[in-house]
Amino acid sequence: MDLQKWIDKGYDIIIDFGPKVLAAIAIWIIGSWVIKTLIKGVRKTMTKRDFDPSLQKFLLNLIGWVFKIVLIIVVLGTVGVETTSFAAVLAAAGLAIGLALQGSLGNFAGGVLIMIFKPIKIGDLIEAQGELGVVKEIEIFTTKLTGLSNREIIIPNGALSNGNIINYSTEGTRRVDLVYGVGYDSDIKQTKDVLMKVLTSHPKVLKDPAPTVNVTELADSSINFAVRPWCETADYWDVYFDITEQTKEALDAAGIEIPYPHAVEIQKEA
Repeated sequence: MDLQKWIDKGYDIIIDFGPKVLAAIAIWIIGSWVIKTLIKGVRKTMTKRDFDPSLQKFLLNLIGWVFKIVLIIVVLGTVGVETTSFAAVLAAAGLAIGLALQGSLGNFAGGVLIMIFKPIKIGDLIEAQGELGVVKEIEIFTTKLTGLSNREIIIPNGALSNGNIINYSTEGTRRVDLVYGVGYDSDIKQTKDVLMKVLTSHPKVLKDPAPTVNVTELADSSINFAVRPWCETADYWDVYFDITEQTKEALDAAGIEIPYPHAVEIQKEA
């Protein structure tokens, strides 16, 4: 009697839940195939648009998990499990995690923007957040630069994406801005000729745009000349140091004085 009762109850369960379980299995199989197809399509799109590999991997994993969570909720609802409270728990957990990781999420969003819009790329010489260096690595949360003296500089992507970025590598060429002062008894035309000869004789100074030498200021103790050679970005420091050294040698050879500060002592008789 009891056995028949359990058999009848088993039949009832199968009749009630059997179709739901089969439907849930079918939804899971079809949903998994759809998710796989969608992710494959998104991956192809990202590859065609030349998305950064690290960004591709992260976004694909994120999209996959979101779709799987939605699929699990749909499957549980098909079986008959109440999913309203489940969704509420997920939403509350997401809110708590978002508040706890507010700074990290800002850096993540900044990293995504940098990788999508590409204001900088690896190898670029940039100035940002008060730092100057060559971009070594662009990660999801931070960007690493190699600064002067081979220092590693790590900048959060949130601050980097929201701040000003000076990219010296975008145009391929760069102007070297130099200022030299000579004494007031120096001949301006001769001085300009000497400085221009230094620029035009250097193999790494470009002819187009042409270098320029102009009087920029009549200072207290010197006539200041703005010396503006152009060069390839990679040659900037070579040109900067070479021109500085060669200018001193050329001015000395021409007998043109580079003035230095003088102190005048005035004594009054008591």
